[in-house]
Amino acid sequence: MEPEPRSPPPSLPQKSPPALDGVPLGYLYAAAGAALFSTKAILIKLAYAETISVETLLALRMGLALPFYLMIGAFSLRDRSRSHGELPSAKLVFQSALIGALGYWFASYMDFLGLQYITAQFERLILFTYPLFIVLLGAMFFGQSIRPQAVLAFAISYFGLALIFTENFSLEGEEVILGSAFVLAAALAFALYQLLAKEAIAKVGPRLFTCIAMLGASGAAFLQFFAVEEAAAILVSPTLFLYGILIALFATVLPSFFLSEALHRISAQANGIIGTLSPLVTIILAAVILGERITTLGIAGAVLVLGGVGWFTLKNYAEK
Repeated sequence: MEPEPRSPPPSLPQKSPPALDGVPLGYLYAAAGAALFSTKAILIKLAYAETISVETLLALRMGLALPFYLMIGAFSLRDRSRSHGELPSAKLVFQSALIGALGYWFASYMDFLGLQYITAQFERLILFTYPLFIVLLGAMFFGQSIRPQAVLAFAISYFGLALIFTENFSLEGEEVILGSAFVLAAALAFALYQLLAKEAIAKVGPRLFTCIAMLGASGAAFLQFFAVEEAAAILVSPTLFLYGILIALFATVLPSFFLSEALHRISAQANGIIGTLSPLVTIILAAVILGERITTLGIAGAVLVLGGVGWFTLKNYAEK
């Protein structure tokens, strides 16, 4: 007699590897955006060395970036049409354009002005006080709470920034106050942009919102350029044109999409604190490319910034 066939033992459910989406991907997008945005100050400093006005450089940046946003925006609208998705209202489009003008024209213009007077490292340290403004403005006007770990992360990170800030301030000339004021205004505007963009991105979608926002910023930059410069001023040297392409692609297009995708997945507070990694990248690039010095005090401050950002990221993700 043949033995009865035995049924195979029940297999244990296999755990599939976690998908790289949602919050973890939001952190990666935020970090990538911060790193790429940090190259902007270096490239702008190199462009200024070739002699170019702030308005011309900003218009060149937006003009070279505009075709990318038009193309990606067209694909986004096509995808919505194919999936019978609802198109944003005219009011929402206008609001998104205004938000974009605030974050990518006004904030950028203030930042470009400031870089005429202070170093790239100093600019980046001041600019990335914007996470503090996100928390403060969010609590004051947007009904957001201030989480204890965010406060502690800020204390660690900004103590590190304060060390570097103090040293750089002692080395700057009389124009440092003017340059600092411009960049501080940029930080405040960019913080408000992130808070306002969060809701608009949820309604429009990150890709389409970014395109609309950058169209608004481009329009503002072009109006400003033609108001203060001759049209022929946009015909720059090959070297300046190359810097313009680099600023447009690597310091504008790519990081702007990374930022929108990050804001779509994580809070503006989390994105802002992760963004404080950008000064570290700027410090390294400024030393290597621009010849700006790195000191022991600067390294100590950088370690504190990295510690605060890393701790907050791990703590915030563990609670999700």
